[in-house]
Amino acid sequence: MEPLRPARLEFADDGTPYSSAFGDVYHSAHGGPAQARHVFLGGNELPQRWQGRDRFVILETGFGLGLNFLAAWQAWRADPQRCRRLHFVSFEKHPFSAADLAVAQRAWPEFAELAAQLQARWPLLTPGVHRLFLDDRQVILTLFFGDATTQLRTVDASVDAFFLDGFSPAKNPELWTPELCRALSRLAAPGATLATWSVAGHVRAALEAAEFDLEKRPGFAGKRQMLHGRFRSRRPDRHAPPAERRAVVIGAGIAGCTAASALAGAGWQVDIIERAPTPATGASCNVAGVLRPLPSADDNRLSRLTRAGYLATRALLQSLPDARWSPCGVLHLGREPLHEATQQRVVERLQLPAELLQFVDRERAGAMLGLPVEAGGWWFPQGGWVNPASVCRAALAAFPGRIREHYGVTVDRLERTKTGWRLLAADGSEIASAPVVVMAAGVGAPAFAEFAWLPQKSARGQVSHLPPDPARTLAHVVCRHGYAMPEVDGIRLTGATLQPNDPDPSVRADDHAENLARLRLSLPGYLGPDDPAPLAGRTGFRPMSPDRLPIVGALPDPAAIQGQPRLPALPRHPGLWCVQGFGARGIVWSALMADLLVSRLEGDPLPLEIDLVDAVDPGRFLLKSRGRPQDDDAFDDRT
Repeated sequence: MEPLRPARLEFADDGTPYSSAFGDVYHSAHGGPAQARHVFLGGNELPQRWQGRDRFVILETGFGLGLNFLAAWQAWRADPQRCRRLHFVSFEKHPFSAADLAVAQRAWPEFAELAAQLQARWPLLTPGVHRLFLDDRQVILTLFFGDATTQLRTVDASVDAFFLDGFSPAKNPELWTPELCRALSRLAAPGATLATWSVAGHVRAALEAAEFDLEKRPGFAGKRQMLHGRFRSRRPDRHAPPAERRAVVIGAGIAGCTAASALAGAGWQVDIIERAPTPATGASCNVAGVLRPLPSADDNRLSRLTRAGYLATRALLQSLPDARWSPCGVLHLGREPLHEATQQRVVERLQLPAELLQFVDRERAGAMLGLPVEAGGWWFPQGGWVNPASVCRAALAAFPGRIREHYGVTVDRLERTKTGWRLLAADGSEIASAPVVVMAAGVGAPAFAEFAWLPQKSARGQVSHLPPDPARTLAHVVCRHGYAMPEVDGIRLTGATLQPNDPDPSVRADDHAENLARLRLSLPGYLGPDDPAPLAGRTGFRPMSPDRLPIVGALPDPAAIQGQPRLPALPRHPGLWCVQGFGARGIVWSALMADLLVSRLEGDPLPLEIDLVDAVDPGRFLLKSRGRPQDDDAFDDRT
């Protein structure tokens, strides 16, 4: 992973935002908003082309200061015939900080309200994909922080309009190459258009070779001409919106509740069915769980997914006022000197923002905890603990009228119909039916015939509840050989054990002893000389995948496979999806995987790079050759 290099806010002599790195301005000196409306909105025949549409997708090759996005958002808001949802996908190799955006965007008072919302949700400057939900989730900004010349190949979207707005071809030729134009063509929806202020001959030649019919039109202000293009290919659209937005979700843990909420936010009518009397009674019933990513020196798939999931979960929590959580920070201490040195090297190599990740030495870690510690390690300043049950309740309540909750109901089996699926009780009576069923039943999923082949295993975990002790409190979550929490609801949590294929639901004294032993190794001065007794605790069962990654996507049908098809060509059960395999990372995975699920169902631009979407696809387990599971710290599956 190349470290992200933020842009530096500079101005030309006339006050126009300027990049000395590229020797070019970010927009015309004759008025940025007017240029955005003339070239990019007018050049793509907007707002007319999005009117009456269910969805409209815009892709931009350089986000810069967000001018084109703000102009498009404002035009969408002002249009009574606007599309139901507007997606804006943009790339930025050198993003600005939120503070610099705020300074630069003061020049456009007409966008003040929208700019303030954008600045408030602006993501940390980390590589990868960032999703911002605006205007009641009807405007979705998907930001790719990184080099568009490589990132475009990782996008899955059907684009209706292209804003080609990188720095000039003379200053930044990489954004105008034939290869990049072919990448745009791959994403173009039927009838897609493009607009740019550049009419350079080699740019026109590259776009024409990529199946765009071009036309020169009057340019903006002092520029005589601009370019309009229309995609000539009539290939079918592989990203059509659903014919009917109705789904049943099986399971009301954090996976099912966030999936149901995301579906409702996209306009779906959802029934969520849970065999327990309330939501969050299974693996999501712990008093608190840890929220933090898991970095690695090579920024592997697990690291990228936990980082994206961590950021998505934080954004979700900030949108749910009734969710209980604390960004108290997480200290992940080294297990031994070699591990501590590796942690320090990871921080130096990744160069992530200090708000996300720092390395602290042993002395500073001890001072932060008020306890002597044996090693330093990673410090996640904005990590913390989350109460999963409160997230479940808040997510289900976020869209009143769109989610019907059914508790104390056991689904025995599924039955395929001409229009979808029926959910049947043990006596054969129908519980519910819908075109789409989402399996989020955790360890219970393999009990259904269609899911029995999934290589998901149940792993028993026991958490110990220590009584409050004013003399021994923690200000931060601590991970080392296990985890220890600050006091939550009068309980100090520590754990957790990890026992695959152990169905015992009881709380066992031996497991408490194991948790306390691990706690003494992690924080030698934290416990007193006597074991706290008797201890309370809780046992849960986590759905673990072989490669420790989630299992999210349309469910393949192994019986229908012929030959050795590639992942996209695997036969799937129509309308049957799963959000499974979260293991001990339900809090980290849930928001991101719910967004991925809905985006796949809707045919929307995806919130992850294609390789990460493939990495969580349930079909990966049916391929002949798969990559080796990612390396991980064993104790992290307990946290």
